[in-house]
Amino acid sequence: MTDAYIYDAIRTPRGKGRKDGSLHEVTSARLSAGMLNALKSRNNLEGHAVEDVIWGNVTQVKEAGGCLARTAVLLSELDQSIPGLAINRFCASGMEAVNLAANQIAGGAGDGYIAGGVEMMGRVPMGSDGAAIAVDPAIAMNTYFVPQGISADIIATEYGFSREEADQFAVASQQRAAKAWKEGRFDKSIVPVKDQNGLTILDHDEYMRPQTDMESLGGLKAAFKEMGEVMPGFDKIALMKYPHLERINHIHTAGNSSGIVDGAAGLLIGSKEFGEKLGLKPRARIRQTAKIGTDPTIMLTGPVPVTEKILADSGMAISDIDLFEVNEAFSSVVLRFMQAFGVDHDKVNVNGGSIAMGHPLGATGAMILGILLDEMERSDKEVGLATLCIASGMGAATIIERV
Repeated sequence: MTDAYIYDAIRTPRGKGRKDGSLHEVTSARLSAGMLNALKSRNNLEGHAVEDVIWGNVTQVKEAGGCLARTAVLLSELDQSIPGLAINRFCASGMEAVNLAANQIAGGAGDGYIAGGVEMMGRVPMGSDGAAIAVDPAIAMNTYFVPQGISADIIATEYGFSREEADQFAVASQQRAAKAWKEGRFDKSIVPVKDQNGLTILDHDEYMRPQTDMESLGGLKAAFKEMGEVMPGFDKIALMKYPHLERINHIHTAGNSSGIVDGAAGLLIGSKEFGEKLGLKPRARIRQTAKIGTDPTIMLTGPVPVTEKILADSGMAISDIDLFEVNEAFSSVVLRFMQAFGVDHDKVNVNGGSIAMGHPLGATGAMILGILLDEMERSDKEVGLATLCIASGMGAATIIERV
């Protein structure tokens, strides 16, 4: 098996995913092409330099539909001989693109890939693709489907997390993200987004709210309480699946859940020979990848079993991991991960996460891998693990080690 290495990792700043967000005028294809161009120029990629571009995006309709990866290649400065593959594993799409590239290299199918993802949530709204699991009664009834926010509240109820704990975690995310930006911890990877005249549109994560504190979060209403208890009454469906619970404790708000944002991220993945040919120095080896299916109702517990799986597959223990990136889809997701493995918060999301900076669905998995690698280099750590929960009940994970 051929080892796969990370040679470069970049991302855009994350813009607010609404009409007044700084990136609202930018299409998914254009933002993606910008990432491809940056990787090309930073690494001197000429001609058929990579085997493929594997690109994740979740809501694959309208301007984000078709094979967005190939569209982005044609819009970019990459050679048209490079193909493109658009994939969708919901929130882990960007990570799955990287993992797929690494496994293609390991299997001998090419020695270099660009992998990553994009989501323009302000232009192509989440759910606008009409996913069958949510809208087809024959499927939804059999899976006891509930929206993700209800699932997050089920986790909080099942594992005993309070509103105060969720809010404390959210405040920490905001504080850590603000500190990371202030100290320039993202400088190596951030590629500012520019307009067609070369003027900068966005050069920072604009969703952040550094002033957030427990008092301000305490004034927010539970975001999923009404849909759970009143209309359409998803709590009743959840309690049919989990009859041992007396009720669902609705603790999640807009303040302790991930933000809706626009953004893209890309990584350059290759074999040792790929780097030698281009004169590039590898930054990390992709040591192991994993994915798993989980209960589709509680839905968001995937980081726990997929971490158990990836550790078993790699012959490692949780104590062998120096740093963790666990996507902050909701506070309870990360709280459950830390509870399950007894991991201290000092090792998890040390530069904040999606609660503070936002969660551009198809891009986040690639983003957290880049953030993890940057932090491993900054703090001189050797091994890191990134993982995400995934809609409809799945989990994905990647272990990387510095070289």
